[in-house]
Amino acid sequence: MKKMAEERRERSRESRGEMTVSEAGRMGGERTAETHGREFYEEIGHKGGQRVKELIEEGKQAEGSSRRSSRSSEQSR
Repeated sequence: MKKMAEERRERSRESRGEMTVSEAGRMGGERTAETHGREFYEEIGHKGGQRVKELIEEGKQAEGSSRRSSRSSEQSR
């Protein structure tokens, strides 16, 4: 089934002489994998995971401070 889809894309591209965004992304990803290897993906995956962890912590801290400030404003009424 995958082969049929690839053949359709190839015929479509040949008739238009263009590349879809999806095809360009796939080709770019394949090229990056060839030039950088597995370690590159492991490193950027780790960096992304660390950033997500930081954002979650920041969100928790902001949520905690907004709750404290809303409680103090309610008490002062």
